[in-house]
Formats: sequence, structure tokens, C-alpha cells
Amino acid sequence: MEQLIGDLIKEGYLKTERIINAFRKVQRKDFLPDNLKADAALNIPLPISHGQTISQPLTVAFMLELLQPKAGERILDVGSGSGWQTALLAELAGPAGTVYAIERIPELFRFGKKNVSTYHYSNVQFICADGTKGYRKAAPFDKIVVAAAAEIGVPDVFINQLKVGGRLVIPVGKYEQSMVVIDKITDTDLKEERHPGFQFVPLVPKEWGE
Repeated sequence: MEQLIGDLIKEGYLKTERIINAFRKVQRKDFLPDNLKADAALNIPLPISHGQTISQPLTVAFMLELLQPKAGERILDVGSGSGWQTALLAELAGPAGTVYAIERIPELFRFGKKNVSTYHYSNVQFICADGTKGYRKAAPFDKIVVAAAAEIGVPDVFINQLKVGGRLVIPVGKYEQSMVVIDKITDTDLKEERHPGFQFVPLVPKEWGE
């Protein structure tokens, strides 16, 4: 894994010291099924059941660098899956922050929660629910990151649950996605940037396909 982290640094995907340190501490292998742990250092997405994957390390690094999670922040993690990104966010938010991890598939919710528990973070709340609705109970958030593709556009619900001064990172598109970064300048003023060339599973309501 150290070689992969070195490659991500050299290629410019990992830049921030705090994020690099989190990658070194939170080991991807701890969030994989037993039969795939040996593949943890491969820079590819890997299956974690139910048609879902643990994201490619390059993609996770890119998203975290865009998101720039900081100590003490309240962060919504939509589509927490294996829990790897959740644990990285928990490390970056620190004891004064809180990560709200939403996963709609019960088996993956339990899998991710169990995986994160091995790191003994006290700043993570797990929710088994429809992530397309965000998590109004704990809103507004400093940061929101979504690990599934919004096919039509950025859902208003995430913007509405973002603090003024907060940031949203979400893949948008049907067959190939752009990584969209939204900064909420005021309640009505948003700044947006797009980074093309990604592929994610779709963001769908809980009742779809179940």
C-alpha cells in the first residue's frame, strides 16, 4: 500500500499532508472481504457484494483532496459501503468532528460499521437509510461527499443541507460522470467546478431494486 500511496503522491492525486497521513493509517485491506484483502493495494475498484464496490484509491484520494475535510467538521458520507472512506473522514474530522455515514443496503451497512469499529473512532454515526434524502436530522453539514452518481444533476436536498461556507463533492452523469464540487457561498450563491472522467454506481432511492 505504501508504494501505491507513493504513486498517488507522485501523480498529484494525494497532495495534502493530513490526507496522506490518513491514507497511511486507515488501511484499505481492513475494509475488504477476506477473499480480496490481498488485492487491497491494486488501484482499481473492488466488489463488496450487492453490486457495490470499494472505490479505486485514486478516486478516493481525488475526492478527499477536493473535499478538504478539516478537524471539527460535521461531514455527511452518503453511500458509505465498506466504510473505508468513512474511516478516512473520521480520522480527518478528529474527535471534535462528526461523520454521519449513510448506507441504504442493510448488509453493507453492517459490514461497513463492523470494519470502521476496528479503528475505535468515537466520532462516527451510522445510519441505514435512503441517502438520496441526505440526513436532515443532523443538517446542516460543513461537508457532504456522495459515493454514487446523481444521473440528472446535483440534488437540491444536498445543497439545502449544506452550511453556508460548506462544500459538496458528488459525481454527476448517467454513463460517465463528472466530479462536481459545489461551494455554498450564501443561501442563494453557489460556486461550481467540474472534473470529468469518472464512473460510479447510480445514486438511487432505497425502494429501487429492493
